Amino acid sequence: MTHLPDDTRYDSMPYRRTGRSGLKLPAISLGLWQNFGGTVPMETQRAILRRAFDLGITHFDLANNYGPPYGSAETNFGQIFGEDFSAHRDEVVISTKAGYDMWPGPYGDFGSRKYLLSSLDQSLGRMGLDYVDIFYSHRADPETPLEETMGALHTAVASGRALYAGISSYSPERTRQAAAILADLGTPLLIHQPSYSMFNRWVEDGLLDTLDDLGVGCIAFSPLAQGLLTDRYLNGVPEGSRASQAGSMSRDMVNDQTVGRIRALTEIADARGQSLAQLALSWVLRRGTVTSALVGASSVKQLETNIAAIDNLAFTAEEVTAIDEHAVDLGINLWEPSSAV
Repeated sequence: MTHLPDDTRYDSMPYRRTGRSGLKLPAISLGLWQNFGGTVPMETQRAILRRAFDLGITHFDLANNYGPPYGSAETNFGQIFGEDFSAHRDEVVISTKAGYDMWPGPYGDFGSRKYLLSSLDQSLGRMGLDYVDIFYSHRADPETPLEETMGALHTAVASGRALYAGISSYSPERTRQAAAILADLGTPLLIHQPSYSMFNRWVEDGLLDTLDDLGVGCIAFSPLAQGLLTDRYLNGVPEGSRASQAGSMSRDMVNDQTVGRIRALTEIADARGQSLAQLALSWVLRRGTVTSALVGASSVKQLETNIAAIDNLAFTAEEVTAIDEHAVDLGINLWEPSSAV
């Protein structure tokens, strides 16, 4: 059934220009990394996507291997989009990526031309789309020449399978090189997608300055530090949380010192009339270089709570100083191998 969106959906969400391009993105974008795979009921996914669009979220971020299983997030999104949102294709920005393990053998990983373009074609098929708005190189490849990887992004744009090119988790130096290669090919680098949060501040060591200098946008993923910057871990590691399961987050990350920092930041959030998650999102968005912050959502309520961060994006100098006492890099950048290339 076609979704009838809220007529006021564009009234509250700020839309920010992506670098020096003509494309604007919502301050909060929806990432489909964790909660849109084959283990989540379709009606839950549908409700989240509908509510996101009604609240002004126009950007939906995917990757070839989002799930689980791999590819299922794109398949599920494509089904819901086709049934509910196809009439609004020109009102949304859809992105996907390739770079991490996707299929067996030597051609299903990293940054070769064969892998990237084959993966993009598969992604378009799963989503039932003629094109995506942004196609990313999901990680730097230490073996494939950068010219080949960027050449594949250029081909994706030149062939009409993507409108814009992006990269994710690249170092400042490699970002500059990638932008130069793409510029020579006639395809500007639109955007970089790095991890960035109060507990993962690596982008402040040169990357944000590089993006600002190049006129490239920035969309931050994992702004809640895999859930650390919420009230979830104030009393230890609850069952069912990411830290309690094997995967992208370790139980060792939740120690007494970290919990102390979480509690101190929660007090600052309380004084601002925000939840800790809202504070964390507002903090990431405080820099003009950051175009958008990506959030995941397991429920409509969680989505609504996180989006409310846009109601208080301003910080006093005193608040920034107080936050900096506790917002320290905890060594939780799980994507450092890519940015170290």
